[in-house]
Amino acid sequence: MYRRLSAVAFPILIIALVGTSFWGYQEHQEKNSILIKTENQYQRAFHNLSFELDQLHNELGNTLAVNSSSRNFHRRCLVNVWRITSEAQSDINQLPLTLLPFDKTEELLASLASFSYSAAIRDLSDKPLSEKEMENLKSLYERTGEISNELRSIQSNVLSNNLRWMDVEVAIASEKEPLDNGIIDGFKTVDKKVTEYSEIDWGPSNTQMFHNRDYNQLSGNIISSEEAKEIAGKILNVKETEQMKVKENGKGTEYHTYNIQINNSDNKSNIEMDVSAKGGHVVWFMNTRPVNGNKLNVNQAKEKAIKALDQMDFRGMNAVSFDQYENVVSFAFVTKIDDVIIYPQKISVKVALDNGEVVGIQTTDYIFANQQPKIETPKLTIEEAKKTLNPNFKVESTDKALILNDMNEETLCYEFLGEINSQLYRIYINASTGMEEKIEQV
Repeated sequence: MYRRLSAVAFPILIIALVGTSFWGYQEHQEKNSILIKTENQYQRAFHNLSFELDQLHNELGNTLAVNSSSRNFHRRCLVNVWRITSEAQSDINQLPLTLLPFDKTEELLASLASFSYSAAIRDLSDKPLSEKEMENLKSLYERTGEISNELRSIQSNVLSNNLRWMDVEVAIASEKEPLDNGIIDGFKTVDKKVTEYSEIDWGPSNTQMFHNRDYNQLSGNIISSEEAKEIAGKILNVKETEQMKVKENGKGTEYHTYNIQINNSDNKSNIEMDVSAKGGHVVWFMNTRPVNGNKLNVNQAKEKAIKALDQMDFRGMNAVSFDQYENVVSFAFVTKIDDVIIYPQKISVKVALDNGEVVGIQTTDYIFANQQPKIETPKLTIEEAKKTLNPNFKVESTDKALILNDMNEETLCYEFLGEINSQLYRIYINASTGMEEKIEQV
């Protein structure tokens, strides 16, 4: 009997063993394939970054090489600087550098991208590059040259010693100090060099573009975590604040907030909210509960959103657009002063269509916006501004609107809502110059 059982069981065991081995081999191959693909992506992004810093250095040199009166050439060079810098930022974001001290280098590139863009889009024939800006470009030319040399040194080390970016990821994930890795050491050296550079005065427009969200400008006094819980409880209609988990973010910095979380296992909801330490302003709120069904229409949902905004003391706001996805509709609300729509003062509200509950709010644009905007008298009439539009653009409605232009400046415009090529657009024409400031597809 045992012989017969062995005769049957042995082949089955052999087949199972072979199958398990084959499955294990396939899993190993697939894992290796993923690791190789990830490593190749990291290597491509890094070598692209090294090449782009070389290009950036050369393009800044081209900008300095020509006469200051060569304004068209300056514009072309500055556009190239902006394009290359943006590509370099994109490649940096693809590398596992989130926990490395590389923020100063990223900040330098971000400021350079903003500076080159804002300079390129302005009328250089009317406002050419100043001596200060040319000095900045000269300083940036020298600095990008040094950074480029450091990256080439890292690149040489990577190629000669077959260094792998996956090892960088493992070293960072291990959280062991010091992080002993040739690539990590190289990037630390680059950022240390950038830290030692003297500060560059980028000018007011550039500073405004990158630092317009300053928590210090918020109104009110510093609140405690208990006061933050009370604010959250009032908004969420939760009386038992003990069930709230509070985490303090950025204590001692300008980005000082309280993160509040409430988990409800009954309806599988996870509520989270950020409240600013200064003034107790709700920065954002989100409820990730499942939304089942669609019982309300858009107008009913809008009324629920307006009621929620009133309870949060955001009164008199106007819905300017909405977007529906499955069983949730998102509204954009803005303020209106006299007959002018104030777009910088915007709040986004998400409403669940099963019961009308507000499941998301984003107030960042509103609380950091200028609360007392200066609205100038338009130099053009609506009819004069309309003449600048494409003759085939069919205007359906017109409004006055205050928007932020590409320089992040408040600009009074005429807003024309209309259709062309079977698509609905909003076109913003500067009410003083007749220039097209912005276009949005609705």
